[in-house]
Amino acid sequence: MNYQVFTNESLLMMHHGAKGALAVDDELDGLGQERRFRVRETPDWVTHAAELEAEMLRRGVNFDPIKWSEMESSASGTADSPADPATPRPDPAPLKEGRTAETPARLRNRIAAALKLRSTH
Repeated sequence: MNYQVFTNESLLMMHHGAKGALAVDDELDGLGQERRFRVRETPDWVTHAAELEAEMLRRGVNFDPIKWSEMESSASGTADSPADPATPRPDPAPLKEGRTAETPARLRNRIAAALKLRSTH
């Protein structure tokens, strides 16, 4: 894919989508269910995310890199904070009144709650 033609916001959105799919897979795996997106098992997902990150780094866009292994997550102390303070972080998006920033932990919790609701209906 020609990532150079996309805006910074488009790159960030695609990257957020890849991180979200990975979070869903990890949450489902933790619940003992089949992974829906198979992000870790599909080389094209990994390539897509790596190329997105490379383009964003080239442009100097701030983002939170995808943590592909449990070792990467635990090396930082928590899954939601970078191991090194110099690690790029996403630009804070303007939030509507009453909204909070979506962190990976908050996203996982929302996904787990949605899956539990779906399984009870």
